[in-house]
Amino acid sequence: MKRNSTTLVSVSLAAAATFVLSACGQSVTPAGESDSAEARTSETRTVENCGRSVSVAGDAQRVVSMMPGTTDLLVRLGVGDRVVAEAQSGDTPLNSALDPDVVEVLSVDSPPSREVLLNVAPDLVVSPTSYEFTAQQGFASIDQLSEAGAAAYIATAGCFDRRKTAEVTDILDDIEKLSVLLDTEEQGAELSNRVTAEIEEIEAAVGDRDKPTVTQLFIEGTTISAIGAGLEYDIIQKAGGDNVFHPDSPEFSDFIAAVISPEELIARNPDVIVISVRGDAHEQAVRAFLTDRFADVAAVRDDRIVAVSSNAVMPGTWGNIEVLRQLAEAFHPEAF
Repeated sequence: MKRNSTTLVSVSLAAAATFVLSACGQSVTPAGESDSAEARTSETRTVENCGRSVSVAGDAQRVVSMMPGTTDLLVRLGVGDRVVAEAQSGDTPLNSALDPDVVEVLSVDSPPSREVLLNVAPDLVVSPTSYEFTAQQGFASIDQLSEAGAAAYIATAGCFDRRKTAEVTDILDDIEKLSVLLDTEEQGAELSNRVTAEIEEIEAAVGDRDKPTVTQLFIEGTTISAIGAGLEYDIIQKAGGDNVFHPDSPEFSDFIAAVISPEELIARNPDVIVISVRGDAHEQAVRAFLTDRFADVAAVRDDRIVAVSSNAVMPGTWGNIEVLRQLAEAFHPEAF
């Protein structure tokens, strides 16, 4: 199915290598340029990713993005025209640089099944985490993709062994490695410089200011989960906030998030609450819940609840940089 304004997108990884595509439809060029282009399309590019080698032979012309924020990063690397499918985008519209008649919608709220992903015959699948390749969930595994001729790249912050210690600067590693795999090193270098400058500017603006106490929550119904480690923890720190939960706390020994009781939230009494939301309806429901149940908590009382897109805080997505600025401006409005 194709994307429309209300459909959430999900992209698959698929089958056999498509070297031939990169040679089709090329205009006539001088012999030297033609030889150079042929050398590039036959070249194998390899990077280290999550403790394994990822190789792409030739120019990857069929790229699947497993999340909208990943798509945004690919567009900024100059390969939007190679994206053939996207997955897990919820209510997020397709990046305006892409053609909705070309980019296929593979799934909405979860990764696509193995069959759906392989059916789009990708050369390269780019994912925020390793979860998207869990065979036990019915998804295509990395080995299954490899057998079908597709390479799989996982965002550095989403590597299994990196989740608890991930940092927002990990996206620089993704930019560098993806630009190698996609043969866009020049665009990658320019983008890395932009990201580095943005992070440094934000850190300089908030560096010497008093830090508000902060907690980031994901609330589903009446179940409250707090973020105490990983990428989102680091974003809060770099944005000039002081997280009331910490990675060395026992509740975060196994994962970056943990369910907390209402009493725990009241006792922590943060100055700011960051809520991770899936869309407008979810945000409204969470705000109503907090207002109804936690009116005396400082963040609720002072109307300092900040909503961020759950897609934007996934590893390796362009939204990481946008959320960093959003939170810095919310924590320290006088600094911007």
